[in-house]
Amino acid sequence: MLRRLASLPLRRPAAALLAAGVRCISSGSVEITLPLNFWAGKRRTGPEKCSKDIVYEPATGRVLCQLEPCGAVEVDQAVKAAKLAFGYWSKMSGMERARVMIEAAHIIESKREEIAEMEVVNNGKSITEARLDVDSARLCIEYYAGLASTLAGQHVQLPGGSFAYTRREPLGVCVGIGAWNYPFQIAAWKSAPALACGNSMVFKPSPVTPVTAVMLAEIYAKAGVPEGLFNVVQGGQETGSLLCQHPDVAKVSFTGSVPTGQKIMEMASKGVKPVTLELGGKSPLLIFKDSDLENAVRGALMANFLSQGQVCSNGTRVFVQKDILPEFVKEVVKRTQAIEIGDPLLESTRMGALVSQPHLDKVLSFVDRAKKEGATVLCGGESYVPSDPKLRGGYYMTPCVLGNCTDDMTCVKEEIFGPVMSVLPFETEDEVLQRANDTSLGLAAGVFTRDVRRAHRVVEHLKAGSCFINNYNITPVEVPFGGFKMSGIGRENGQVTIEFYSQLKTVFVEMGDVDSLF
Repeated sequence: MLRRLASLPLRRPAAALLAAGVRCISSGSVEITLPLNFWAGKRRTGPEKCSKDIVYEPATGRVLCQLEPCGAVEVDQAVKAAKLAFGYWSKMSGMERARVMIEAAHIIESKREEIAEMEVVNNGKSITEARLDVDSARLCIEYYAGLASTLAGQHVQLPGGSFAYTRREPLGVCVGIGAWNYPFQIAAWKSAPALACGNSMVFKPSPVTPVTAVMLAEIYAKAGVPEGLFNVVQGGQETGSLLCQHPDVAKVSFTGSVPTGQKIMEMASKGVKPVTLELGGKSPLLIFKDSDLENAVRGALMANFLSQGQVCSNGTRVFVQKDILPEFVKEVVKRTQAIEIGDPLLESTRMGALVSQPHLDKVLSFVDRAKKEGATVLCGGESYVPSDPKLRGGYYMTPCVLGNCTDDMTCVKEEIFGPVMSVLPFETEDEVLQRANDTSLGLAAGVFTRDVRRAHRVVEHLKAGSCFINNYNITPVEVPFGGFKMSGIGRENGQVTIEFYSQLKTVFVEMGDVDSLF
């Protein structure tokens, strides 16, 4: 059972809290009353003696709830429920699955504000961004509902009237392990293609942001999926390991850090299970002197400050051609200083709170180290205390632009995962391409230029899985998203993802006699 450890005055719309199992008790205070584990069609309580993890609200720093992590027994129950549901779901036609998924999308649309509010409470991002995340989740489910009835194999004619055909079949029970920066969206991005292909799923959210994945589970249940088709188990590393090593799990899809992705790949390899890994990035953004400067500045801000900079694809290495560097830096600093920080539930807020105090401390330490290594803080990079007394315990910082950066600095080489932009000068196209690709990561990259030939030439040579020309951080669900090198394996979204949630069976049909050598 999840309970708020202290009665707190409400500062947010009650609808989101009620949707997440929160009830008002007295004087505007609230208490969380429902569990956040979900399998076989119901919310479930964990073992009574398990140690509980504290979950905090980023905007206020207050305790939000206590989390009950799942152990071996609970994980096994969830996987068994998923395995049973798979037996029913996989036998349905694609059109039948599509109808249920479309209904789930309609429910999400009707609950858009409730889900977005709860995402803000649990994650700290602005309500404006949270609404867009909910929209992305809905669109993803709609998109794969449309593909569900199109899954088909191939017919191959062979000599003598014989032939072969292929069948695209589901894998079975899939595991999704989500990250804390896009909790609801990632749950949808992983579950939608899995369900469209006829699989079931056990999903583990980040223990930092456990709330909204359960809302998705209840939405799927209300839409009419079989009990156990989409399950949510809470917990940290131990729970994730149990899922990856469970003998009835057929595939693992993970979004998160490179070190954790490596461990998951190692565990999955023991069962020869396919994995999809969407890992970290240290992405370059190349701005040439012939760029539309206004759009280049907008793109750089979008590439660095979405979700408080907590985006794996962010273009945090901003390479600017020397001719326009002073003008670019002046405008970027001006726009960055104007970003409104504060209560993420307010419409005017553009930057909310970072996800936790330890993460805020880590990001600020990167800024301190950058200064020691010779970078110049052009603006921001400090703890921020909102004027609202209810927010003074929250995890806020001012967005930061670093100048005088060089390629060997820690802020340029390592993923910060916070609102910190590193600006680097360059002179020639060949030079900046070599520098941009000088990293073990390759999730995303971007280029701003008016020269269409240069744009395509540069993108061809950038070693990254998702590239942007004259824009950044645009992720339509119709388009595959994923990385090169240590940024991952496989893709999220787009038609190609069907291949990562299904397997191909070849059938040979002999229409004549066996031509035996014996």
